[in-house]
Amino acid sequence: MAEPGRSLHPSARGRGRTERRTLRLLWLLLWVGTAFQVTQGAGPELHACKESEYHYEYTACDSTGSRWRVAVPHTPGLCTSLPDPVKGTECSFSCKAGEFLDMKEQSCKPCAEGRYSLGTGIRFDEWDELPHGFATISTNMEIEDSTTESTENCTLSKWVPLGDYISSNTDECTATLMYAVNLKQSGTVNFEYYYPDSSIIFEFFVQNDQCQPSADDSRWMKTTEKGWEFHSVELNRGNNVLYWRTTAFSVWSKVSKPVLTQLMYKWAQPKICGEDLEGAVKLPASGVKTRCPPCNPGFFKTNSSTCEPCPYGSYSNGSDCSHCPAGTEPAVGFEYKWWNTLPTNMETTVLSGINFEYKGMTGWEVAGDHIYTAVGASDNDFMILTLVVPGFRPPQSVMADTENKEVARITFVFETICSVNCELYFMVGVNSRTNTPVETWKGSKGKQSYTYIIEENATMSFTWAFQRTTFHEIGRKYTNDVAKIYSINVTNVMDGVASYCRPCALEASEMGSSCTSCPAGYYIDRDSGTCHSCPPDTILKAHQPYGIQACTPCGPGTKSNKIHSLCYNDCTFSVSTPTRTFEYNFLPLANPVSLAGGPSFTSKGLKYFHHFTLSLCGNQGKKMSVCTDNVTDLRIPEGESGFSKSITAYICQAVIIPPEVTGYKAGVSSQPVSLADRLIGVTTDMTLDGITSPAELFHPESLGIPDVIFFYRSNDVTQSCSSGRSTTIRVRCSPLKSVPGSLSLPSTCSDGTCDGCNFHFLWESVAACPLCSAADYHTIVSSCVAGIQKTTYVWREPKLCMGGISLPEQRVTICKTIDFWLKVGISAGTCTAILLTVLTCYFWKKNQKLEYKYSKLVMNATLKDCDLPAADSCAIMEGEDVEDDLIFTSKKSLFGKIKSFTSKRTPDGFDSVPLKTSSGGPDMDL
Repeated sequence: MAEPGRSLHPSARGRGRTERRTLRLLWLLLWVGTAFQVTQGAGPELHACKESEYHYEYTACDSTGSRWRVAVPHTPGLCTSLPDPVKGTECSFSCKAGEFLDMKEQSCKPCAEGRYSLGTGIRFDEWDELPHGFATISTNMEIEDSTTESTENCTLSKWVPLGDYISSNTDECTATLMYAVNLKQSGTVNFEYYYPDSSIIFEFFVQNDQCQPSADDSRWMKTTEKGWEFHSVELNRGNNVLYWRTTAFSVWSKVSKPVLTQLMYKWAQPKICGEDLEGAVKLPASGVKTRCPPCNPGFFKTNSSTCEPCPYGSYSNGSDCSHCPAGTEPAVGFEYKWWNTLPTNMETTVLSGINFEYKGMTGWEVAGDHIYTAVGASDNDFMILTLVVPGFRPPQSVMADTENKEVARITFVFETICSVNCELYFMVGVNSRTNTPVETWKGSKGKQSYTYIIEENATMSFTWAFQRTTFHEIGRKYTNDVAKIYSINVTNVMDGVASYCRPCALEASEMGSSCTSCPAGYYIDRDSGTCHSCPPDTILKAHQPYGIQACTPCGPGTKSNKIHSLCYNDCTFSVSTPTRTFEYNFLPLANPVSLAGGPSFTSKGLKYFHHFTLSLCGNQGKKMSVCTDNVTDLRIPEGESGFSKSITAYICQAVIIPPEVTGYKAGVSSQPVSLADRLIGVTTDMTLDGITSPAELFHPESLGIPDVIFFYRSNDVTQSCSSGRSTTIRVRCSPLKSVPGSLSLPSTCSDGTCDGCNFHFLWESVAACPLCSAADYHTIVSSCVAGIQKTTYVWREPKLCMGGISLPEQRVTICKTIDFWLKVGISAGTCTAILLTVLTCYFWKKNQKLEYKYSKLVMNATLKDCDLPAADSCAIMEGEDVEDDLIFTSKKSLFGKIKSFTSKRTPDGFDSVPLKTSSGGPDMDL
């Protein structure tokens, strides 16, 4: 069981073969994944349901995001007593890839070995029987009420499961395969299909619960030219019903059918065969009636079996007209896929390849499912087919966008079968001016599609010219060489018809609601019909502005303009490396610059150049490069006006023929081609969005600063460039090359490209260097001179930056020299020495006084014991001289005196001090 947020992924496989007419088979393998709900009614009470007879589903989510798990029988009415509903998981619940939801336990479990799970998706790839949830029905084709002849039974004309694919019907009934889903959020449906037979009308479309169709470009599927092809459609949140519908038509059927037309045969003109010759084929008898072929989409069949356009506001698939549902508008255009008669806005003729005069002959013939080139009068004649469109009408919901110049587009499917080097030209004319060749195909080309973007709202003519050979020879040898066109589709045609309707923005009025335009950069909400602005740095798909998914994110290094019509670079860029962050400002490189390639020569030796014009960034994304075709102007006499074809792009190329070759005063510029219409992104990586800028094309970078690469794409699609052209500009820092610098082409590809599709340029300039920062300069501190010290800031060499911050100004500070501090040190040392000396003397003197006092005290104590007069005081009395005649028996050093104080005392507790009388008598001990 799929869960919320799952996307739908259908796919298919199969094979085909050819019988009397191409076997009309369509095989689809449906790969579907999203949250969905299928409800079926309960049946009458019978036996109790077994687990194999029912499955679990979730109810719709309520306003609180809750739901219930209920049991639903596979076949209503077969059994009863189903399990009771239980509380379901939250509506936002989903399983991861490699897990599946066990509905019985309502929990995610890992897949068994050998099996896989899409997580948020579910795939149908086994078609032994019609999977649960699918339904197939069949109906008769719409026939006129006046028809009384019987029609074949279509009851069995359904889609049939055939193992690994499912096949559509092969008869002329309408078979529809349906699948209904309820999405909790937006999703997608993808399927693979095989559709080789254009005589089958194959439609795929999606409707919501109000039966309103989706806004796809077209519901009509394209035939598969190279086997199986994929198709993807985005789905909206809510109910979606998917329809695959096929209807087969037999244009050449000989069986009588309702609404008959008489079949007439005539010889192709000019008649170049003899019917009376031996072995000649006779003209078939006319008058046989055959069923009317279908009308082209947007037309309906009248009672007289003619096709008329549906009125504005309605659409059709070639049968009846239906009014567009409320909230939608018709997608007007012209879609020609059935060629029973030449459309009224087309004409055909033959242009002589010798004198270039028109002949009164038919150049192209209709043939049911295609139109092909007639025989013509000569093998080198041009078979001309022209389609004229009076003007274009962009959708009402799309605001005019000055940057996105696409007004409409023309797409056609063609084929050429040639035995020699034939040529098919496709040309475009504007306002009756001379046709300009757009594309040329030479030789045999398999069935393929080509699209041309129309950028001007004017009367346009589209011309196809086929020439079997450029050589004129007597007789006709290549009458079997032929060009075929199977379908032509032009969008947004003024007074066109619609094959489907698309949602539009609604505007309230007195008459109800009507379609209106959204402001530029706003998308249309499918559910409410209101306009919403795209998020920042996204661009809006101008012709498919439906839903938030229409807002496409811009690439790296780019941002969107104000109206979300394009992504551009504002000439700034930032990139971080492991060592630092580089900031760039390429504004000095914003103006267009030109570059000429090396000279080339034609087969006749005429010299020409490829001239390139480039505009890198800025200008709010406006394309500034212009390349012109002035060949016509040079041939017009002075004073008369002419018409020049010019191309505006980010990068364009023109062929320049120098004056010495043309004979004109100025050189001739011709064949302008756009090389860059969209900026994909700006990065230092070599690959982006499938475009690669090989570093080996140019000399290597040697400064350690990464190249900044601008990636572009063009809208032009050619035979050799099926995805359009791409261009890269590698911007490199070169400090020695002043603004704007120099441009160069790859050394191995002098014309800028090695394959004709991918162009590469190298732009070297000092303006391509990063902005200067603090990492680009270093500091120099001078010595202290005269009490002053200077700090200077100098750029690192070589200087690899431009602009940014400026060098800081020189800084001057007051300082002290080494001599000063030396003097201070010496003075301090001297002072310290003097202080220590004074302190030493002071303490020595004080010790002398203490020694005297102590000696005095001892002498007094000795006299007391010997009945000598006692001392009045131990201290020195006033008037006494500290220098009394106390003379030691022997002179001792200071060390000796200190030692004498520490001598041992006598046993009676007194110290023995030797004394000397003042008269010089004998010593006595005290």
